[in-house]
Amino acid sequence: MSVQKPSIPKGTRDFGQMEMARRNYIFDTIRSVFRAYGYQQIETPAMENLSTLLGKYGEEGDKLLFRIQNSGEKAALAPEKGLRYDLTVPFARFVVQHQNEISFPYKRFQIQPVWRADRPQKGRYREFYQCDVDVIGTRSQVNELELVQMVDAVFGKLGVRVGIHINNRKVLTGFAEIAGAPDKVVDITVAIDKLDKIGLDKVKEEMAEKGLSEQGIAVIGQILSLEGSFADKLGAMRRLFQGGSASGISSQTGLKGLEEVEELFGLIDAVGIQAPVELDLSLARGLNYYTGAIFEVKALDWEIGSICGGGRYDNLTGIFGLPDLSGVGISFGADRIYDVLTGLELFPAALTQATTLLFAVMGADELKYILPIARDLRAAGVAVEVYPDAVKLRKQFEYAERKGIPFISINGSSEMEAGTVNLKNLQSGEQKAFKASALQEILNFLK
Repeated sequence: MSVQKPSIPKGTRDFGQMEMARRNYIFDTIRSVFRAYGYQQIETPAMENLSTLLGKYGEEGDKLLFRIQNSGEKAALAPEKGLRYDLTVPFARFVVQHQNEISFPYKRFQIQPVWRADRPQKGRYREFYQCDVDVIGTRSQVNELELVQMVDAVFGKLGVRVGIHINNRKVLTGFAEIAGAPDKVVDITVAIDKLDKIGLDKVKEEMAEKGLSEQGIAVIGQILSLEGSFADKLGAMRRLFQGGSASGISSQTGLKGLEEVEELFGLIDAVGIQAPVELDLSLARGLNYYTGAIFEVKALDWEIGSICGGGRYDNLTGIFGLPDLSGVGISFGADRIYDVLTGLELFPAALTQATTLLFAVMGADELKYILPIARDLRAAGVAVEVYPDAVKLRKQFEYAERKGIPFISINGSSEMEAGTVNLKNLQSGEQKAFKASALQEILNFLK
């Protein structure tokens, strides 16, 4: 029988103890900020009925859904299923299904894995975690402001400099309207969403392939080339949406989008945000369910693409039978954030220290002596390990060194007779003996 070489599917990863300590540092930081704004945690299943997922992410998104083969006695009669693509659509399904149990506006967050049948590459995985925060049941842009504040707070705590890019889906609809192609808003946004990757010329080619006229493409090219301050961009866009483009077509939807943008930036100015916030007219976010503000966050000191994104959706729950329930949310890409923190060496060094004190074991009698002391220290909140075997002390010291354990306790017959505990700081070399009953003194030494 041949030996099988162990492996995992491409685009997935194992996480050892160091990775998990670092990931939990990210999750705990994000979770603390979410809770500070009144959001509460939920979870939804890894799989959803395929009908729940299809048609919510656009044609390209549907292609990336992982489908699950039905199995079991009644497999032929069971609805098709798929692994969740994101956390927003399952959240909308959750809200409708549990609408009589929750209070609106409803603020929730989720930290769970999602799956996409994408081509694995740097910073892009088939299985990855999202940290989503959403509020549903209100149209107030105070919620958009809170999302920006939470982004600022999370990355401030993590020590990552970021830029926050904001646009509005109504503005993008305005693009299509003044380009004379209101029926091609999805084609236009999908093309614009690739601007950073393929450049303006290729974006124009893609729009031409989708049937946009030369004049319409020129109008959109004019918009995407706008530069200057927020006020400059806003003024230029307002003139274009009032009929000032080459097409002469106006757009009330686009003007409404500019009003929302102006209101949101006014709120942001009122509270003050550390991170730079920019009106990015090329930002499209290629998900069909967005209807208002859209967000994207990029690290300023590490090249990896967006590490956070989201937006306003006005009728996502309508698909599940609960219309006109507006929501807005943002998703933190935990895996990309991990890569940024690793690349910039921003993880705290102490994260990998899971154990504070190791009790070395000299023999069976010494083991019985130290076990009650270890028990009391654990009860007092100290992470304590007892080495399981009475082996050479060198091996026990090597174990402490490999695990980054800062303190070791070696106790033999003399300590047992005196009723003391011997403690050594492996970093400073300081060594002291304490009465076994002097718990507070021991705790002070271990700080």
